Amino acid sequence: MKSLSDFDLKGKKVFIRVDFNVPMENGKITDDTRIIETLPTINYVVHSFGKAILCSHLGRPKGKRVPEYSLRPIYEHLKKLLKVPVKFLEEITGREAEKIIKDLKEGEVLLLENVRFYEGETKNDLEFAKLLAKFADIFINDAFSVSHRAHASVVGVAQLVPEKGIGFQMEKELKYLSKIVGKPERPFYAVVGGSKVSTKIGVLKNLLNKVDKLIIGGVMANTFLAAKGYLVGNSLLEDDYIDVAKLIIKEAKDQGVKIYLPVDVVVERNGKIEEAELKEITREDKIYDIGRATVELFSQALEGAKTVVWNGPLGYFEKTPFHRGTVALARKIAALPGTTIAGGGDTILAIKLAGVETALSYISTAGGAFLEYLEGKELPGLKVLKI
Repeated sequence: MKSLSDFDLKGKKVFIRVDFNVPMENGKITDDTRIIETLPTINYVVHSFGKAILCSHLGRPKGKRVPEYSLRPIYEHLKKLLKVPVKFLEEITGREAEKIIKDLKEGEVLLLENVRFYEGETKNDLEFAKLLAKFADIFINDAFSVSHRAHASVVGVAQLVPEKGIGFQMEKELKYLSKIVGKPERPFYAVVGGSKVSTKIGVLKNLLNKVDKLIIGGVMANTFLAAKGYLVGNSLLEDDYIDVAKLIIKEAKDQGVKIYLPVDVVVERNGKIEEAELKEITREDKIYDIGRATVELFSQALEGAKTVVWNGPLGYFEKTPFHRGTVALARKIAALPGTTIAGGGDTILAIKLAGVETALSYISTAGGAFLEYLEGKELPGLKVLKI
């Protein structure tokens, strides 16, 4: 794939697919990480006398114009972040679009309204893709987090524009993720948490072919504990995937991959919060976090790692005091000297809660794309950019 720096951008309309799908409350941005990460790409186009045209979605408006999903607050924020003129186009399909494209000057920035206000976006409709392609002499994908979706602004436009490549944020993302899916420096360990085995079967199976150790926590661990015959009480688990968990445990053993599961947990019992060994769990108990012995076990298991990938919290970290296990592991991973990579929305929130967001080698803002990449799938948004 070509990089942004491979193109002569002067005077060109550079259509940049960004991911400004940022958290908002009452019309205010609560976390602008994704916007900040795209600034190097935008500024490079500006300083190269190109015309930067930014395209993103926000939320799931399902092809309708929903005011709370407007990108106008992001436009207002961009005006503060960028030291050049920034314009906003509310209606992509109208005559105003043609005029604003014609009048856009070198070094200026144009933000398009939420592309998911149009049905053609998620359907990858050819006519809608052609409409977007009018904004592009060069197509740049700088949004790894949406590259698993075959949408018009991700795939359709790229198919219609001869000059295409990736932005600097995408380059950085692929540089680190390739260390996992390619030939990671060993020993290579994975920490996988979150709620569902069902959404991560492919990831777990693919990781078994690569990792030396697999550490499992979160609600997902309950299903694995049940697969090993432990009582998990009234805790969340996926009964339908107990057999799948058994199969993964067997495959890990056959491949010489050691799986680590909790040895003690934090439960809510009769309105009280207590630590319990696995054998002490009753039918009424609800598991919400890993216990201190498990934190110690997992921490020791991570020692000596040259590469670590982490996806998914290890407990109900959003609620005190069930954040302790996830925070402790986040700090342990952050302190490791090797390459440490984390991804996924909840994982990022946990890392911020632990105060270690600057200590890891790389944090991916992607969720679904991160998982599909770890699963070994070829993402449509990347496939279409291959030379």
